[in-house]
Amino acid sequence: MIRFETSLGDIDIVLNETEAPLTAANFLKYVEDGFFDGTIFHRVIPGFVIQGGGFTEDMDQKRTQAPVRNEADNGLKNLRGTLSMARTSDIHSATSQFFINLKDNDALDHRGRASFGYAVFGKVSAGMEVVDRIAKVQTGRRRGHDDVPQEAVVVKSARRIQGSN
Repeated sequence: MIRFETSLGDIDIVLNETEAPLTAANFLKYVEDGFFDGTIFHRVIPGFVIQGGGFTEDMDQKRTQAPVRNEADNGLKNLRGTLSMARTSDIHSATSQFFINLKDNDALDHRGRASFGYAVFGKVSAGMEVVDRIAKVQTGRRRGHDDVPQEAVVVKSARRIQGSN
């Protein structure tokens, strides 16, 4: 289990290492390296997703590892509370950025080659009220990005917690 200690509270995450082994291992490597510490949730779209894992408070993008193969065809769905990898229009471009679904987002699910989807690799096991709190912050445009919280929601630390695998 992974705990994200944020400026608005803690979010505990369980990774799905069976259906999304490459993605879970990629995410865990970022956690173990301390990569997420000091990053922000830089994209908040109420009723859709909150996204983080790539930017500092100054909206500087962090240097990442190589992209991971998209495992969106793993059978997992983008349901409320699940974590998925963010990516560009390149199907296999996900690195460190992830999002938490605020609702069931079936439009983000894998539906074959025409709509490959976004790889679900975990879910919130505790702290969904914190996710919902983040979803309610005021947002605006900052350094060329839309939907950025006006007051930074900072990841103070991301780490494995006792008793987790």
